[in-house]
Amino acid sequence: MKQKINSDKAAPAVGPYSQAIDAGPLVFLSGQIPLDSTGAISGKDIETQTIAVFKNISEILAAASLTLGNVIKYQVFMTNLGDFSKMNGICEQTFKPFGTFPARTTVQVGALPKGVQIEIDVVAVKNLKK
Repeated sequence: MKQKINSDKAAPAVGPYSQAIDAGPLVFLSGQIPLDSTGAISGKDIETQTIAVFKNISEILAAASLTLGNVIKYQVFMTNLGDFSKMNGICEQTFKPFGTFPARTTVQVGALPKGVQIEIDVVAVKNLKK
């Protein structure tokens, strides 16, 4: 059985999708972009936008009683891979406290919703054993 997960502390959905779906042992988060909880874009540079995306992800995971430590895979979509090292540094800071880094895919795309520079989606697992 699948169950919708929602957090009003994270960016609202900008389309017909759920922020996340609980599907048994896994939780799938929709792509998050750097919007605040009112729907306004957070930041103009890649570092600020990446931090804002991880804040949204953290809030949605918290609504499912999970943390970034439960993330097993994430995908990063960027409009400019020239900013890869800046984005990568934020990802390292974000996941380093949890030990093993999740699996990741990073791709450059032509455009993202609302003209933002980054979108990240996440797969998390419940009852993660270290």
